[in-house]
Amino acid sequence: MFYDHHFIGMHWIWWLIVVGIILLVVFNVIPYRSKTELEENAMEILKKRFARGEIEREEFEERKKILKQSN
Repeated sequence: MFYDHHFIGMHWIWWLIVVGIILLVVFNVIPYRSKTELEENAMEILKKRFARGEIEREEFEERKKILKQSN
């Protein structure tokens, strides 16, 4: 009744979509970054800028405080 020749292909299309999404997630093609990972990167960038002399100590301390408050 529902499985006449018009609906046979639709079943395989949905399985291909599901398997494709699973493969994308497993092989990390879809980028995922947690909030803590981004905050650590921001702190590392701030430390590097301070070490290179791009920012003053006061600015470093102020931005460090802002980053810690955003948790």
